[in-house]
Amino acid sequence: MQTITEKISELAQECALSHEVFVVDVELKSTQPKELWVFLDKEHEDVSIDVCSKISRELGFLLDAHDVDLGTFRLNVSSPGLSRPLSDLRQFPKNIGRTCRIRYRVNPELVQKDTGKIQGVNEDKILLNVEGELITIAFDQILEAKIIPTI
Repeated sequence: MQTITEKISELAQECALSHEVFVVDVELKSTQPKELWVFLDKEHEDVSIDVCSKISRELGFLLDAHDVDLGTFRLNVSSPGLSRPLSDLRQFPKNIGRTCRIRYRVNPELVQKDTGKIQGVNEDKILLNVEGELITIAFDQILEAKIIPTI
């Protein structure tokens, strides 16, 4: 049986596909009123406010049409922003050349932390340049990856 967050994510993905974006995360916060956050991203460019607004309206209608009962809630549709970790492999290509702090599992007992520039991405790995040394990290080893803003 699907959780309410999984159902919302599925409906949000339906909306996202028609706008060439994808759902990165869905969060339901137990505030008063509840806050539903849907985070979207795009493979090669940033998500526009216009797209977020359109998806917000479409998703609101879909939630009503599918009787997703959240009670009173506030719907927020946004791009993830720099404070959120990269959680989908499709987020990495547009960040090639940017500095990334990454925590990943080397083996079952060892977790490694590195900071470097993302050099490349293929179907299931990223290439990170750490002080001139190229490190290949499988996506399924990544525990957390955050872009470090540079000024």
